Amino acid sequence: MSDRFTAKARRGMVALTVAAGLAIGVAGCGGGGGDDKKPDTSASASKAGGSNPSAQEGQSDEPLAELKGSDGLLLQITSAQRDSGGFVTVNGTLKNDGGESVVIPSALSGNETEIIRNGRSLGGATLVDPQGKKRYYVLRDTEGRPLTTTGFSTLKAGDTLAVFMQFPAPPANATEVEFQLPTFASGTIKISG
Repeated sequence: MSDRFTAKARRGMVALTVAAGLAIGVAGCGGGGGDDKKPDTSASASKAGGSNPSAQEGQSDEPLAELKGSDGLLLQITSAQRDSGGFVTVNGTLKNDGGESVVIPSALSGNETEIIRNGRSLGGATLVDPQGKKRYYVLRDTEGRPLTTTGFSTLKAGDTLAVFMQFPAPPANATEVEFQLPTFASGTIKISG
């Protein structure tokens, strides 16, 4: 009888270990989505101090573009920064300018299956280089998740959401591009850096 008890205890410990491993894995996946937001948060925090960031704060007072969307949504693009790694990061604020809560349209995610299966995002955004006649889509990580703000569904009246999207950089001579996002008007933005 003690062998039977020992065997049951071992199976229980194995089951407990597997369950704990799964819980840690799920927490790690959830943290991965949050990690996408952390660089945006730290970028916002870095804008709060120093002399250079005050120039960036001035940009947020006067956006590069204001694009109107459906149901009172407004996208204010505050910066489009080229970095040395060959990327352009577009930052902005999504605001519910209407009088009621708005469910964010799923069309903002675009229509690519790989992006849609990763939940709500701004994965449908594109940059168009009119001179080079090329369209640039939101980048993805190795697991197909778009490198953009994700995990939102509703905005209450008057609420804002800081957003970002990362694209491959157009050639250096392409300083003005057209920004497009489904259900929103398009607008021309200037890339800095």
